[in-house]
Formats: sequence, structure tokens, C-alpha cells
Amino acid sequence: MTANFFKFPSLGNSTLTALAICVGFGAAAEPMHGIAMYGAPALPADFDHLPYVNPDAPKGGRIVTGEVGSFDSLNPHILKGSVPWQLRFLAYESLMGRSWDEPFTLYCLICETVDTSPERDWVEFTLRPEAKFSDGTPVTVEDVIWSFDTLGTVGHPRYQGTYNRIESIEKTGERSLRFTFNTPDRELALIVGMRPILKKAQWEGKDFAESGLDVIPITTASYVIDDFEAGRYVSLKRNPDYWGKDVPFMKGQANLDEVRMEFFGDGTAMFEAFKAGLLNSNREFNSEKWESQYGFPAIESGEVVKSVIPHGRPSGMTGFVMNTRQPAFADWRVREAMIQLFNFEYINETLTGGRQPRITSYFSNSELAMKDGPAGGRVKELLAPFADSLPPGALEGYSLPQGDGSARNRAGLRKAMGLLEEAGYTVQNGVMTGPDGQPFGFDILLPQGETEAGSMIDIYVQALQRLGIEVRVDTVDSAQYNSRTASFDFDVTWFRRGLSLSPGNEQRLYWGSAAADQEGSRNLMGMKSPAADAMIEELLTATSRDDFLAATRALDRVLTAGRYVIPTYQWNQSWIAHAKELKYAEPTPVYGDWIDWQPNAWWWEDDTTKK
Repeated sequence: MTANFFKFPSLGNSTLTALAICVGFGAAAEPMHGIAMYGAPALPADFDHLPYVNPDAPKGGRIVTGEVGSFDSLNPHILKGSVPWQLRFLAYESLMGRSWDEPFTLYCLICETVDTSPERDWVEFTLRPEAKFSDGTPVTVEDVIWSFDTLGTVGHPRYQGTYNRIESIEKTGERSLRFTFNTPDRELALIVGMRPILKKAQWEGKDFAESGLDVIPITTASYVIDDFEAGRYVSLKRNPDYWGKDVPFMKGQANLDEVRMEFFGDGTAMFEAFKAGLLNSNREFNSEKWESQYGFPAIESGEVVKSVIPHGRPSGMTGFVMNTRQPAFADWRVREAMIQLFNFEYINETLTGGRQPRITSYFSNSELAMKDGPAGGRVKELLAPFADSLPPGALEGYSLPQGDGSARNRAGLRKAMGLLEEAGYTVQNGVMTGPDGQPFGFDILLPQGETEAGSMIDIYVQALQRLGIEVRVDTVDSAQYNSRTASFDFDVTWFRRGLSLSPGNEQRLYWGSAAADQEGSRNLMGMKSPAADAMIEELLTATSRDDFLAATRALDRVLTAGRYVIPTYQWNQSWIAHAKELKYAEPTPVYGDWIDWQPNAWWWEDDTTKK
């Protein structure tokens, strides 16, 4: 299970421990404090705090970060509107919380205990009696059931797949409820533990699906929305009466008094705001810029420090996705030609000084990645029934082209031309012409503020034009970008998809055939692959670690050889420049800088907060 994150190493002892327990499935014989996808939770029932937090962290201070874009909604659980991504994770809580130091383990948060059958065809939660919303009212079983029903019926499409796999939700006691599932899927018991819990009474008489800026949510979370201005900023304040401060999962978390997000029109303006002190933390994604542009006075004086955070999670996929719903990109040869024309080595040298390695597959940088060369063993067995429908290279082995680093990339041009000719394309009077006799061209949709993606495209367009391909770059604001990608109104667009060490049901949303035609789904490429669908089912129902690894590696082959995305760099570590008062504990978790690690696990330490 993963979450789409805007960013992206050796494995430490905690990682090895977490991976070592992932050798088979365990089942709770009685109510437990946590649940793991494989084996048992790494932490015992009497654990005091998560291993990557400081349990004695002082409370106080603030973190102010920047975002490129805008927003027009505060409801992250519906399809309508553009929402600050952080709200989904910081402003809401779920029955259980996820540890970022294990591949996929949840520990009780709103729930007091969790119980499930050996087959995991049902899961039961008992709520903590002390769990409360920010207005002081208790969390009830009715609130939980209403949350699932509402999200599953009128919420964002990402919730509907799980909801449709729930046979029933039953109240089994004053503080307990049971979910029974209608399909074999061992991950469902964990997924329902991660759904946000909403206050039923707040939404009476309101249209949940149409809400935006008009409703400030009342939730159980440690942070509440304190102030905002549409498109400009959102300020979250730590609730001093937060009910869960003594829950082991939350001990040492939610330390900052304020978490504030400022919004900017582009990355340059955001960086200048950071240098001027308007922001006090900034993630950098360009290694050349990290080395050459972080020498401003606040760095030199020590007021701002540079931290490098390693991680052991998969690279995920970042690049330019091609929409196979468009006839031209339905042909793998055209997609391969577009990859051949993307002169990565030259682009990488130009923009990063050649410092950042390329993404080689969707799960690269992890043990889940496909192996080089032909498929073998269990991976080959899984893919063999689909041999006739697999893209070339899935079984035989596929790797991205490597240029010579020159600007012309002649070898790539030749290979691209050959592929296009095979697909029926010809150059007539200097114009690439398709099999239908029409000039071949396409639009590249970019979100406003993605300056680095724009710089890559500027170089890429030159290569496309050399073959007579007409390209139009359309840069739009975040609202238009979200609307157009949700309705698949693009030819090629900028793409980021974070992946975890425990891929699960979200893979259906990313690459499943059923999601290809579902508006708002994350299957932007529109792929419909029986092999990918089967590999997703295999990894979801695997009964051993070896079978899970084989299914994931097989899926990685299908995705990579499918040539749906033109990959760019990977980030196997995070670069964060921040105020010297902002601290974090070491060792950092295996997931590194992931989702809510910084705002939740960091703390502010100065003369006023030191104990």
C-alpha cells in the first residue's frame, strides 16, 4: 500500500529486522496492538514509541514550507477541487497508524485493539474510549461506519475499490465493529485501518461531494486547520487538547505548534522566499542546484543547515507519461521511439551535472525490482500464460536506451526513425506523417511551476522537431491541470508515482484495466494489460514472501517493458535545507523522507523549548 507523494542507501539494522520478519503470514489469535502484511509487527504490544521519533521531543516552534500551485478546496476526500496534499495526512486520523520503518505494518491509533481471522476475510476493531474529535465529542462506531459509507459512495474514486470489497460493516459492541470482505485479499484488513475517520454530525444537511472551502473539518487529528486564504496559504495548529498525545504510536510525534504551507506561482519564487526566510524548510530535487545554489548567507552563517536523508524504498516512476487512449500512443513502437528520442544522458548532464541516476524500472532501488536479462524461475512461470500479449522485452529482458551524452543523440534518432517506419510513419516534406496521412504531432501538458520538467521538455522538443514531429507545450495552472488529468485530456504529461516496499490494492488504481476508463483514476497511461491485472492479483493473494516478490518483479517487467512513461532521474535520497532549530531523530526510517515524517516526527529546539 502506498500514497502518491510528490517526491522522492543502504539498509540499516531496523530495515533488516523489518524485512526479516516478512517471511510468511501470521494471524492474530486474539485482539492485537498492530497488524503486518507479512508476519507480525516488529514492535511488541508494550512498545513505548516508534523507533524513529524522539519520545522526549519538546513541543513548540513551527515549520513553514512552500508549494507550487494553488488550491480551492479543503476536502481531500472528494474528486472535486484542488486540495493541499498534506491535509489528507495531517488533518485526519484513521483507526490505525503506519510505521515508516517497516514495509507495511499498522499500529492501533483510534482503535485500542485489532483482530482478524487467519484468512483475513474479516477484521474487527475496538475503539479507544478516550478517542475524541477536536470539538471534544467522542468518536463512535456510528462515526466510523458513516465515514466508510460516505467515502465509499460519494468520496474520491480511490476509496470505492475497497468499499466494493466489503460485504458488511457491523457494530459488534458499544465500541467495536467488524468488517467482513467479499473477496480474497489479505491487504484489505490493513487498508480499512487506514481510512480517514470523519465526524458524522458535522455533515448533516451538507453535500459532502460538493464541499470545498465552506467547511472546516472537525477531526480527531493532532493538527487542526487554523487559518487559510484560498490559493495562498493554509495554517495548521497543534491542538493543545489533542486526545491521543499519550498513545504509544503518537508519542514523540506532532511536536510543532504550527505547520504552515505557503503557495507560489513557480519554483523560482518559492526558492527566493526560502532564501529570504519566509519559509524555514525546503526540499531540493536537483543535485546540481543543491551543490551550487545553497551557499546563501543563512547557510553560511549556520542559521540554515543542509540535511541528506537516505531511504530504502522503490524509486517509483517519475517522467512523462504517454496516454495510450490516443491512437498514436496505443502502439508500443511509437512509445519506444519517444523514449529513444529523449536524450537522458545529455539532459541529465545539462540540468544536474550528471549527478542523478536514471530510474531503470518502477521498483528500482529496492529488492522488488525486476532482475536484468530474461525472466527466470517463478517470475517466468507467472508471465508465461500471457506470453502472446506481453510487450516485447517483458520475458526476454528490457532496458532503457543509453545515449553517448552528445546533444545530437544520433543513435537514438536512428532507432526512433526505424521504429516509426515499422509503425507506418514516414517523413514527407520534412513533416512526420502518420499511417492515416496526417501530420504526426502531440501536446505535452505541464503543470505551472514545474520548471525542471519544462527545462527537460525544451531539450526534448528539439529532438522531436529533428524528425518533423510537431509538439505543443501547454502549461496550465494547478486547477486546470488536475481537471484535465482527471478526465484524461492530454497526450503526454508530467507524471510522478511513489511506490512502497509493500505494494498492494493501490496498484489496481495505478495500472489496473478497470481504472483505465474511470474518471479521476490514477491510471493516467490508460493501460489495459491482462498480465498486469494478474500480477496485481498474485501479489495481493500471495501466501509467501517469495511469491510476493516474484509477482512484484513480474509486474515491474510488464510495466517497464510496456514503455508507458519516459523515465527521468530517481531520488535515492532526499535533500532538505531547514532552519537549524528544526531537528529529527536518527536513525531515520527505512522510508526516509516520506509523507508525514517531517511534520510529525521533527521538532523545534531552541532556548525556549530546551528542557
